[in-house]
Amino acid sequence: MASTSYETISTKQKALRINLDKQVYGSFAEIGAGQDVAANFFKAGGASNTIAKTISAYDMTFSDSIYGPEESGRYVVESRLLKMLTREYNLLNVRLSEKRGATTCFFAFADTVTTINYQKTNESHGWMGLRFQSVPGGPTNDVIIHLRMLDNDAILQQQALGVVGVNLLYGCTYYAHSPEILLRSLMDDLTNDRIEIDMIRFDGPDFGKVDNRLMSLYLVKNGFTNAALFGPDGKNLQPSEVLYKKNVAVVRGRFRPYALVHQDMLDSGVQQFLEDPDVDPQRLVVLSELTLQNLQDGDDINEKDFLDRVDVLCSIGQTVMVSNYQEYYKLVAYLSKLTRLKIGLILGIPNLEYIFEESHYTNLAGGILEAFATLFSRKVKLYVYPALKDGHLVNCFKLGMPTTQRDLFNYLITNNKLEDIHNFNKQNLRIISDQVLAKIKSAEPGWEVYVPTEVARMIKEKCLFGYPCELDPHEPIDSAEEFFGHTDAAM
Repeated sequence: MASTSYETISTKQKALRINLDKQVYGSFAEIGAGQDVAANFFKAGGASNTIAKTISAYDMTFSDSIYGPEESGRYVVESRLLKMLTREYNLLNVRLSEKRGATTCFFAFADTVTTINYQKTNESHGWMGLRFQSVPGGPTNDVIIHLRMLDNDAILQQQALGVVGVNLLYGCTYYAHSPEILLRSLMDDLTNDRIEIDMIRFDGPDFGKVDNRLMSLYLVKNGFTNAALFGPDGKNLQPSEVLYKKNVAVVRGRFRPYALVHQDMLDSGVQQFLEDPDVDPQRLVVLSELTLQNLQDGDDINEKDFLDRVDVLCSIGQTVMVSNYQEYYKLVAYLSKLTRLKIGLILGIPNLEYIFEESHYTNLAGGILEAFATLFSRKVKLYVYPALKDGHLVNCFKLGMPTTQRDLFNYLITNNKLEDIHNFNKQNLRIISDQVLAKIKSAEPGWEVYVPTEVARMIKEKCLFGYPCELDPHEPIDSAEEFFGHTDAAM
């Protein structure tokens, strides 16, 4: 069934091709936005070859009686989606495996969605997934996505949802051998001003070599979303579920490698953030952010280098964000949609100087003042880590600002929007990441003292960042090179 190349065909053509493929057969369960996915297959013709059942349990009592209640009391959640997939696939297998299991690849499609209400005041989003076999009688695989519908009309949102659903089933049927192509195909016949996909996860034996952290990167790289998230265990996370009603502390960096200066910046910055009376320690989420710009090697992204950095960050318990927000005010605008609690940005002097460079805001009618209205909103504060320049300590009070910005800068300090990090280790200020990286690549003795002990161990054991060592040929290699057959040149 697999296609050897990516084909750009319409939604109706995709639905018809699946309907004519007598090996593909399954159920559709859709809650919250009509049954537009199944409807595409009915309209294409020949749907009896594909559809065993459609169901749409809108009433909460009916839904709970079929799939069981949700502990959270919410219905547009991943746990509800997984219950739907499990029940519908099990029913399909029990009732039809004896009759046609030897010749059929079964699937169960499900989505649970909330579209825009009449007052246009709610968040339009949903969970969608497919459980499927790639060969008759074979094991099952899952592809799970979270999406946001951006149209300002419920009917248009339903139509867009129907297109994504067809793309998902088509992609899993014909592109499962190439997860990156499967991911790209999800937006066929759509634009990113209609649908945002901010989480995707591949599970199952057919996806055993898929690194879901790379899939997060591809979502951002392909413009399906501006930010993706995954936890210390490497599992992809849905940003709004992780950050909802949370205090968020963010540190941005290249982390190539993660050095003691990064550790000190993070620890001291978070500690100072927690001292703010508006911050609840029980609601704290700390993010280490990598931007696409900091991952690029020329016009492309070095996937192995990305995974090297992420391996290190995850090993020390970090939740990692990959974003396309080069400007800090855009990052703040994004985070402010997900939480109404206080946000702390932890950054160094070079990034603070970057923020005050007016040339970055020429695309805004209000220039730097328009950007700062978002960046320094009521619930945002910047914690600034000092630097050494020509042997002298530079912090907010010793930073030379242009005359045109001096009053603005002083206003932000006076009104508690900018604050120096006080409890820092001055010795770490002499650590320069590029110099540490050069020492690692040349295996220069003593480089280990510049990075945390756990990071040094990982670099040596896994030959990260160009460290010259030999991997055990008997050990599995979890890398982009192993799965995709190539990597780009080292950064």
